[in-house]
Amino acid sequence: MLKTTSSLSVVALAIALAGCQQEGPQGEHIKIKKNPYPSTYQPLPRQSTLFTNATVLTGDGERIDNGDVYVVDGKIQQVGQDLQVSADVTIDAQGKWITPGIIDVHSHLGAYPNPSVASHQDGNEMTSPVTAEVWVEHSVWPQDPGFNRAREGGITTLQILPGSANLIGGRGVTLKNVPAHTMQAMKFPDAPYGLKMACGENPKRVYGSKGVLPSTRMGNMAGYRNAWIDATEYKRAWEQYDANYAAGKNVDAPERDLMLDTLRGVLDGEILIHNHCYKAEEMAMMIDLSKEFGYHAGTFHHGIEAYKIADMLGENGNCAALWPDWWGFKMEAYDMVQENVAIVDAVKNSCAIVHSDSDTTIQRLNQEAAKVMYRANENGFDINEAHAIKWITSNAAKSLGIDDKTGSLAANKQADIVIWNTSPFSVYAKAEQVFVDGAKVYDRNDEKFQAQSDFMLGQR
Repeated sequence: MLKTTSSLSVVALAIALAGCQQEGPQGEHIKIKKNPYPSTYQPLPRQSTLFTNATVLTGDGERIDNGDVYVVDGKIQQVGQDLQVSADVTIDAQGKWITPGIIDVHSHLGAYPNPSVASHQDGNEMTSPVTAEVWVEHSVWPQDPGFNRAREGGITTLQILPGSANLIGGRGVTLKNVPAHTMQAMKFPDAPYGLKMACGENPKRVYGSKGVLPSTRMGNMAGYRNAWIDATEYKRAWEQYDANYAAGKNVDAPERDLMLDTLRGVLDGEILIHNHCYKAEEMAMMIDLSKEFGYHAGTFHHGIEAYKIADMLGENGNCAALWPDWWGFKMEAYDMVQENVAIVDAVKNSCAIVHSDSDTTIQRLNQEAAKVMYRANENGFDINEAHAIKWITSNAAKSLGIDDKTGSLAANKQADIVIWNTSPFSVYAKAEQVFVDGAKVYDRNDEKFQAQSDFMLGQR
């Protein structure tokens, strides 16, 4: 039997069943599939390519003037100057800039697509404060024109998250930004799942208005703790079952629970936390919560007050995905400084990221990062383009658990590449060509590489 809600009594019963010491012939060993909806992504046709004579920002802090990038079989082979190699295609990028593909760790494209009509609003399951059982990939509409607009801005990878109405809102999914007719054909192979959580005003407003817990911040914390208590007992029940089965004991499997499957994935280190959280004291409490139940607090999103606890974030290995200048639109977003990203970035072991949370600013995430760099430098920082590009490339990849695959122009990484007409930190910057796994997916000067969704074609 499979269900989607839990109680401590049910979990306690499952532990009791899993702990039975009956001897006898073993039945089928029940295993929970980690990813029952696997990626079907296949790279588009590609050739070995040599990009030459560009200003190259590698994404890991290096700038190479008059630089070359050599790509074979969709992967970076070499980055340097005057590379003496043979390629099917040579692209002279004289006067242009090359960066890794841009990564947005916080998007709702496909789940809140355009046109923005009620029948398309599939990002928030506002039926319970904890809905860890829902997976946003089951709401993603790949025909959202926003994917194409984002690609035109150099976005090659993006995480789609549920909304922030709930304490625990469900799983996010990481996508490759390629034209496709199904979500599975965009799904980034082997990328870890994320779990969306939310602090503060949103969940207490949504559920307080319904007269149920939470209606206060202390109610928020109680809701998280109850969920993680259930998850801890569920994990114990399944581990006991596995151990008994391995010992040859005939025991029944615990009852499946979709919500607790996801929370157990966090406790097992397989699913990464992404937490909508504005205020310093709440981020600190969420770190304490993670230590209470033995998981990692992951990435804090929005983090208007992250600058106040930058040292704590660094010490705990948390990323912070932040806006350059969104603030003041509600009380928990009041206490902002425009150097927020730079302050977080300055501490040891930092992981500062610029994110969008917007179907429009995702189209110019490079210029959102530029705002931070210029504002910070006006106020005493010394940040250059080679460093700032990390906020939307390698640091973002680290947050998503895919930094071994993408996010920088390094040997054996996926060839996710953007050619810019000028510095990506210029207000005049435009992505001219975009490559995913070495395959061209966008060309500003060639209509063959300017995908339009079937939805848009149908309206002409």
